[in-house]
Amino acid sequence: MGNKWKHIVAITAIAGISWLLVQNPYTNEYLFELKGDSATVLKQKDSLLEEIESKAAEYEAPPQDARIDPVWKSVPGYNGLKVNITASYHVMKKDGVFDEKKLIYSQVAPKKHLQDLKAEPIYRAHPDKPVVSFLINVAWGNEYLQDMLAVLKKNQVKATFFLEGKWTKNNPELAKMIQEGGHEIGNHSYSHPNMKTISSAASKEEMQKTNEIIEAVTNKKCRWFAPPSGSFRDETVSIASSLKMGTIMWSVDTIDWQKPSPEILIQRVMSKVHPGAFILMHPTESSARSLDTLIKQIKKKNLHLVTVTEALSEKRMMH
Repeated sequence: MGNKWKHIVAITAIAGISWLLVQNPYTNEYLFELKGDSATVLKQKDSLLEEIESKAAEYEAPPQDARIDPVWKSVPGYNGLKVNITASYHVMKKDGVFDEKKLIYSQVAPKKHLQDLKAEPIYRAHPDKPVVSFLINVAWGNEYLQDMLAVLKKNQVKATFFLEGKWTKNNPELAKMIQEGGHEIGNHSYSHPNMKTISSAASKEEMQKTNEIIEAVTNKKCRWFAPPSGSFRDETVSIASSLKMGTIMWSVDTIDWQKPSPEILIQRVMSKVHPGAFILMHPTESSARSLDTLIKQIKKKNLHLVTVTEALSEKRMMH
């Protein structure tokens, strides 16, 4: 038989086998099952996608603009949350089941920011942000400072230290130790005057001189100013703003200069602590002995201990 006839016979045989397979009822059933499985998977995917789309709004939050509050003065903005439906679907599609823990979010920035507001003092972070900041004002108390730094390091907590200029000039090694511990450094004036009563020129000199000394010692620029004893007038805040510093106050006071027992200090703070709290303290024996317990108790409230800059950022804390 020639090659031509062999080729024709082979084609005929293949066609016949193919016809038999297609006509075979078991083959039809198998193809139907494949088609059915594919349709089921597609349907599952579509229903999951629809469920994510329908439930997304329950988990979203609008951004909140920075604002001036009649009591709390400058209140920072806070990012909103929007569910990334496509990303959430891809994470959940393997199991084919909706799981709120697997939702993927995008943060949405507010339209008005802290820097858009008129210069006003800041007493706390946004009340919805689960953060707390220690404000440690340093103009004396060297004997307790290193103990506090050791406790902060042990607990992996960063604080914001407001340094007096004269103290920094006289204690450059301690100032460097604070900076090398990863803590934030702010301006606490040069000589601890009453900023409410001194002249505008003197106020500016107090801040400017301190900024220069702190930058020379730590190589860090100050973003925040804490008036000594919390005393200031509107012009003080404006002068700080002209030097690119926000004015920081507090919402919880340890009153540690009165030398309370650790038990009294801890009770005083924990009875008033709140999301966004700024806790004022100094390097005193009372605060040094209370610090470890304060940190542990604040963390038990699911509040994150962060610097002032971190607390005032619009970024949401995502668990």
